[in-house]
Amino acid sequence: MTTRPRLRGVAVGAGYFAAFHHEAWSRIPDVEIVAVCEHDEDRARQVMGRHGIPRHYAEAGAMLDAERPDFIDIITPPSTHEALCVAAASRGVHIICQKPLAPTFDEARRIVETAEAAGVRLLVHENFRWQPWYREMKRIQIEGEVGTFTHLHVMTRLGDGWGPDAYLARQPYFREYPRLLVHETGVHFIDTFRFLLGEVTSVNARLRRLNPAIRGEDAGVVLFTFASGATGVWDANRYNESEAASPRYTFGELRIDASGGHLTMDSSSAMRIKPLGEPARDVDYARDDRNFGGDCVYALQQHFVACMRSGAPFESGGHEYLQNIRIVDAVYASASSGDVVRLDADSARG
Repeated sequence: MTTRPRLRGVAVGAGYFAAFHHEAWSRIPDVEIVAVCEHDEDRARQVMGRHGIPRHYAEAGAMLDAERPDFIDIITPPSTHEALCVAAASRGVHIICQKPLAPTFDEARRIVETAEAAGVRLLVHENFRWQPWYREMKRIQIEGEVGTFTHLHVMTRLGDGWGPDAYLARQPYFREYPRLLVHETGVHFIDTFRFLLGEVTSVNARLRRLNPAIRGEDAGVVLFTFASGATGVWDANRYNESEAASPRYTFGELRIDASGGHLTMDSSSAMRIKPLGEPARDVDYARDDRNFGGDCVYALQQHFVACMRSGAPFESGGHEYLQNIRIVDAVYASASSGDVVRLDADSARG
């Protein structure tokens, strides 16, 4: 039997979140990460030693030319994404790119169009929908255990942004983002809400900054309306603390109301389901407190490999992801004007 060659990948980035990517790749036997590009050589050497990556480059173009990989994993701040995606696409290299895809919608659209014109595949690394609790909720929805989902409420309290040194230890560039909470964290929930409830038709948002040491907003409440008639609320801030042992495990707690009952999940990922007129019961489902967010990085990267092998579409391909950015912009527009902002759900399809 012929053994398929492994996919050869290169990565750009060896910072805080890149560690989760590298660890997940090391567990996927169908992939070999052959090089990393990182301006901090000491940091690069640590990643290389930990995960057996053989080569380091200081410049991404040189790495792409020398290695001729099948794909590139871009794990850098959004302001760097367009140039890196253009460099990869011009060489026919398929792309995984961390979110947010770009600082603006126009830049993100250029990235998507560049990849499409070059005939390379683009997956946006949107991993929240791959968290095991959301996959279980989707199963419950598909199998109709509580009927049609009608309302989703998520409360997020991370408590990592309340002091004068907020974000310095992990992601210091957050401090300078003019848009923070929705641009960086909310986009995850926008994508996940769409995964569970479909296309967004309007948003009504109130945003504010609680920590004067940063530029962007760190608190807000957003009401979403969906084409199905369902509603969703994201009530979030990064300033106030949760009492959960690990607030960044699930990034919050939630309740979903449905035509035939409801389900809840706490910050530890414990889930309960209650059909109307029946006792509530625990939901027994597989999850692992490993890597990040229930090992969602690994699940997403496995999805990438499977789609590369089969030719199946990505769940978070470029055009699909552009709608998330449209919704992010609508949230900020609503917060600025104080009005409901309506969206064309059809734009999600093109």
